[in-house]
Amino acid sequence: MNNDPVRDVEEIRSAFRRRLDEVAGVPALIQEVRHEFLGRSRGRLTALLKTLKDLPPAQRGALGAAANQLRTEIEDGLASALQSAGGPAGATGRAIDTTLPGTSFPIGTAHPLTLVRLAIEEIFLGMGYTVEDGPEVESDHFNFTALNIPADHPARDMQDTLYLEGGGLLRTHTSPVQIRTMLKTRPPLKIICPGRAYRRDAPDATHSPVFNQVEALAVGHGISLADLKGTLHEMARRLFGPRVRVRLIPSYFPFVEPGAQFDVSCFVCDGDGCRTCKRSGWIEMGGAGMVHPAVLEGVGYDSEEWTGFAFGCGIDRIAMVKYDISDIRLLYENDVRFLEQFRGAGA
Repeated sequence: MNNDPVRDVEEIRSAFRRRLDEVAGVPALIQEVRHEFLGRSRGRLTALLKTLKDLPPAQRGALGAAANQLRTEIEDGLASALQSAGGPAGATGRAIDTTLPGTSFPIGTAHPLTLVRLAIEEIFLGMGYTVEDGPEVESDHFNFTALNIPADHPARDMQDTLYLEGGGLLRTHTSPVQIRTMLKTRPPLKIICPGRAYRRDAPDATHSPVFNQVEALAVGHGISLADLKGTLHEMARRLFGPRVRVRLIPSYFPFVEPGAQFDVSCFVCDGDGCRTCKRSGWIEMGGAGMVHPAVLEGVGYDSEEWTGFAFGCGIDRIAMVKYDISDIRLLYENDVRFLEQFRGAGA
């Protein structure tokens, strides 16, 4: 560096002009010149400006004015050189024609399980329900005992539970969310609980060790089976079309009394019988019933004052029926060819 800082500015100006002539027409190299002279860490002009604090006060003003003027010249020169070279460039240094259309990237598709879950949430949110969530690693109490399933009850064998080392288990249904919500909320309440559940199933066309389920719970004054069936019919109508019908068949579940299996009329053949409904005209969807008084009393609800209904069904099951999917494993293999079929689909 010279004793005259302003002379240093002139030397940097001359060096910049030479370098700009050397790289003319190559945008990538022009960018290198920018870093060489204006880079924050090792740019030549930047380094010169850092010496301002060491100069006598009488010299600082002159150097500052000259350096700022040079910065403007460098920026203008670089901009002009880039424009002449055709704008930004890739690593090859070849100019890019900015008038050409850009490269488009395909938009991803929503997973069929996501489509069905969002549709169910929209239906129940419109009916005044809230969406609740809970842990997938549960305790025996919330997964079984609080749902009126004692330790020696055969219903535990039906679940085929995956127990974890050190205690705990992977929830076999989303019903524990109902218990957790009732413990922290006083009635009346209306909730749905969508989420993953786990069971010890060997994967095949209709079984998976991990699956998606949604359950609903409504507790209030005077709630009856008629309210349950009306709610199921509204859900089915919104999912499968206005002509669908719902029927309840007596069945057993330890956490409801009375309990029922609920079916929907086949929306493909309108109940006449086809491949989708296995010629029966009906499609089994899930279990339902009136909340057992023992379950209500266990969370501190007076079963003489409050009644409620609950039901649960598989989101996977609904997706398979709605979109005519023959193998549940397709929902979990992430095959892009399969998923692309749902581009633009809605539930």
